[in-house]
Amino acid sequence: MNYPELYGYFFEELKVGMSATMSRTITDTDMRNFSGVSGDTNPMHLNEEFARATPFGGTIVFGMLTASLISAVVGTKLPGPGCIYMNQTLKFLAPVHVGETVYAVVTVKQLTPGKNHVLLETKCYVHEKPVIEGEALIKVTSKPS
Repeated sequence: MNYPELYGYFFEELKVGMSATMSRTITDTDMRNFSGVSGDTNPMHLNEEFARATPFGGTIVFGMLTASLISAVVGTKLPGPGCIYMNQTLKFLAPVHVGETVYAVVTVKQLTPGKNHVLLETKCYVHEKPVIEGEALIKVTSKPS
């Protein structure tokens, strides 16, 4: 059975420079849920009293929670459903705080025909300031013949 509504872009539909964005305001509930799912209980993220004594002056959002917004863009928008993550690099540039809105932006950087590989530039911003930069390598299916 074919489910066309479940697929994002096919490899042949992608072009260098295509871009997609998603945003989310990170809440305390997001932080608690992420901690519960991941098992990460680092007080840097969950204990305000502890975190106030650090160079950040308070709790900061889990870096991987912020980075997960990149995965959301890749899996739902560009290339979208049906694609497979092969690799992701991340460079954390600045902290994110609860209550801030993160914008994840994914841009097609390179296409490798024959392998159906898509190299994406991946970035996250808060107030137009980059907080994460990286690249993702994604495998995308071909258009059915």
